[in-house]
Amino acid sequence: MSATTQARVGHDEPLPVAPGPPSRRRWPAVAAFLALLLIVPAAGFAVVSARAWGEVERVDLASTLHGARSGTNYLIVGTDSRSGLANDVENANLIFGPEVAGERTDTIAILRIDGDTVSLLAIPRDLYIPLGGGALNRMNAAFASGGPTGLIDTVQRELEIGIDHYLEINLAGFLGLVDALGGVTIDFPHPAFDERSGLLIDTAGPTHLDGAAALAYVRSRRYTELVDGVALTDPTSDLGRVERQQRFLAAIMAKLGGERNPFVLLDIVRAVASNVTVDNELDVHDAAALGLRLRGAQPRTATIPTSRYITPGGADVLVLTAESERVLADFRG
Repeated sequence: MSATTQARVGHDEPLPVAPGPPSRRRWPAVAAFLALLLIVPAAGFAVVSARAWGEVERVDLASTLHGARSGTNYLIVGTDSRSGLANDVENANLIFGPEVAGERTDTIAILRIDGDTVSLLAIPRDLYIPLGGGALNRMNAAFASGGPTGLIDTVQRELEIGIDHYLEINLAGFLGLVDALGGVTIDFPHPAFDERSGLLIDTAGPTHLDGAAALAYVRSRRYTELVDGVALTDPTSDLGRVERQQRFLAAIMAKLGGERNPFVLLDIVRAVASNVTVDNELDVHDAAALGLRLRGAQPRTATIPTSRYITPGGADVLVLTAESERVLADFRG
């Protein structure tokens, strides 16, 4: 499809303190990992569940996790790791792109469980704050330079949100989840496309997305709609992408909540388990309890209020606003 797109807000300019070039392979991890937690207890097959949990990678974060003052906070992260991802998947050239050293996160969210309330807070990757009390940079750079420890430390120190557990999933887990579910349906108000992510929706209305198409949708940063024949590119970039990710999450959780076929559930377990990393304090019983709590839940969603800021070096980033304190307070406990 050829069309003239409007200029988007530039969020990919490298910062002087950035550890490396930003990634173009973006997607949301939230729905994929929550799915694993949802379906492990639902399957009802203890042996299969235990074996699947045995494939989950663990990282020692006991000295880093401070915990919430009340309730339980889970930091959920999606990375651009290609581990377990076949080279012949649809849109492979857009997913893989040129070789880029290291591993980056694009989706960062906090899932909070407090009594009967389930909340989900999206943290923009372009949020510009001190990393671990040090130099100013985008939130995404905290993971690129310091891994889970660096990201958790920055969230706890700068946002003052205590974290109890850490959950991370990669590209292969996301694709496996969506395909094992038989795809998901998203209602598009207008035809839409993004040549960089591979998204191409020809007609408005409910549209079935397989794993590759879903990935193109949720990682799109040049999301462009055709409105009365005019191509309009979402000017909010990262924030617009967060809203689309939340819409996708709602569709995933709704489909999982109604899934009763044990063979489908087992397929999801197998597709996701080996593509997940958790802190070593989160055991299978904790995961099962969380899964039962989330099954069919409709979390209250929020995004940290931010405003646009141009750094002295010319980078286009996001900074906290006065309203952010009210939203952050709900997740501090």
